[in-house]
Amino acid sequence: MVVDHNGHVGASNETVVGSIDSDGRSDEYVIADISADGAWLSMRADEAATLPAWR
Repeated sequence: MVVDHNGHVGASNETVVGSIDSDGRSDEYVIADISADGAWLSMRADEAATLPAWR
C-alpha cells in the first residue's frame, strides 16, 4: 500500500471501475476499487453525475 501524506491512501496497483447494476426495479451506478475487498459505493443511476459533469 502506498501512503500519500496529503491524506490519500491507496494501493499502488489500484483499479477503479464504474458500472450500472439493475435488479429489475431500479438501476444503481456502482463505483468500485477492484483491488480491495469492500471498496465500493453506489447511488441511484438517475442521480449520478454525467461524464461531462465530472470533467
